[in-house]
Amino acid sequence: MPRTYLIEGISGSGKTSVATALEARGFHVVHGDRVLAFQGDPETGAPLPPDRRSTDPAFINAHHIWDVARVKTIIADPTRPVTFFCGASRNRQHFAHLFDAIFVLEADWPTIEARLAARHDEWGSDPAERALVAELHASRVDLPANAIAIDATRPLDIVVDDILARCR
Repeated sequence: MPRTYLIEGISGSGKTSVATALEARGFHVVHGDRVLAFQGDPETGAPLPPDRRSTDPAFINAHHIWDVARVKTIIADPTRPVTFFCGASRNRQHFAHLFDAIFVLEADWPTIEARLAARHDEWGSDPAERALVAELHASRVDLPANAIAIDATRPLDIVVDDILARCR
């Protein structure tokens, strides 16, 4: 039976870096924010029509969802023994129960802020987006409950080793 894991965290916590490192080690990785995400209704999963979309960071965050059918299809694929989904979604409640474990990458605000400040043309590089991430970091409102916390302030290889050790 294939094993599937979700790696979440706020912007700047290291999800993409962890995903890339897992790929380099030969694991199947789904970059959820790149291949599954769109602006939609978190309850119904319906895409928002163009006239209802917004460029407001809080709106984008609240409507950043994944295609649930595609998540389920990937999870059900028996040809991949292990799959890691990396990213964040506001409709996680519709598929979180399908994962063998959910990990949350944790880091202090100065670390997150420095990572976001180093970005160019990525989410969190804009001051308004960074301000929202600061609020989300403080409130922890978007993070999944009952997830396994991973200290993402450590060197990347150690973070990945920690995740893999917890998957065995």
